[in-house]
Amino acid sequence: MLDRVREAIFNRLAPWFGPGEEPRVLDLFAGSGSLGIEALSRGAAFARFVERGREAGATLRGNLESLDLADRAELLASDALGTTAREPGPWDVCFYDPPYPLLAEPESRKAVLDTATAIVRGPLAPDGVFVLHTPGGSVAGPDLAPDLEAALKTYGTTDIWFLGRSE
Repeated sequence: MLDRVREAIFNRLAPWFGPGEEPRVLDLFAGSGSLGIEALSRGAAFARFVERGREAGATLRGNLESLDLADRAELLASDALGTTAREPGPWDVCFYDPPYPLLAEPESRKAVLDTATAIVRGPLAPDGVFVLHTPGGSVAGPDLAPDLEAALKTYGTTDIWFLGRSE
């Protein structure tokens, strides 16, 4: 993810990382872990990274160890679309960066969006935020469950959706 996009995301997430806040973070499709690691560096109490790719997982583990963050993190080598990956909650911040090909095929796209909805309705804390990273224009408001609160920010060819509960 581009540094400017990551910085814009964390500017939007400032209330969750303010003084006295120690959010619990879930980073799905974590890759190298850049978002979850940034969250830990900004004061997150704990981050669970879910990445099933062997090479990416090894890189992520190395990043956590080299930054001395492994004691506040858990790396789960699992499918980010599975229920085991997101339990137990509550999660204050969830990063969700599915591989773009998953959004291109109708069946996997449905699974990606259904998982997002299930997390927001389930293990996401009532005042938590779910950050969905997609290619520009690949997801529209009507694609999301109508009971979710959604805000879209576009950065070049990247869309960032901020989702939460409509309560």
